[in-house]
Amino acid sequence: MRMLLPLAAVALLAGAPAAIAQSNDTSPDAVGPMVTADKVDTQTFVATVPNANEFEIQSSKLAEEKSASADVKAFAKQMLADHTKVAEDFKAALSQGQTTASIKPAGPALQPREQQMLGDLKEASGKDFDQKYIKMQTDAHKDAVALFSTYANSGDDPAIKEFAKKELPVLKMHEKHAKDLAVAHQGS
Repeated sequence: MRMLLPLAAVALLAGAPAAIAQSNDTSPDAVGPMVTADKVDTQTFVATVPNANEFEIQSSKLAEEKSASADVKAFAKQMLADHTKVAEDFKAALSQGQTTASIKPAGPALQPREQQMLGDLKEASGKDFDQKYIKMQTDAHKDAVALFSTYANSGDDPAIKEFAKKELPVLKMHEKHAKDLAVAHQGS
């Protein structure tokens, strides 16, 4: 199963032609978020982060409860601590943001795709659970690193851009740790 961020991030990461076409339209009637291979607009970033972060928290709570592997439980515990802090830092960055006053971040409710993945995790057990959780975390962090890197390099709100830069090393560490877990649990 492939972990995907909400639709807006998918368009960014996949370089969807429609989204790119919209971003190149400078007419006043242009609609849609600014999404290209090397830029993500503030609205898209602000809408994506809370839902993706909430999935990390909820799936990691499940891993703490259901995993039979000490290394997976330890990773989940670290994920909970780090992503709870990301949520707090995100709220602080939003309050300091220059362009975020009119942007309402999505609430903690998960997108349908994330709800489906969480449901799959709830039904899994044993080694199957560990493999699904590790795969979801690996994919989620690959996408998150791409999203945060892009915004850190091209974002237009200084406070949100600084937040992305600050969180990027943590996300890269999570991605590496998830990949290491995938290798350790390969074929188990």
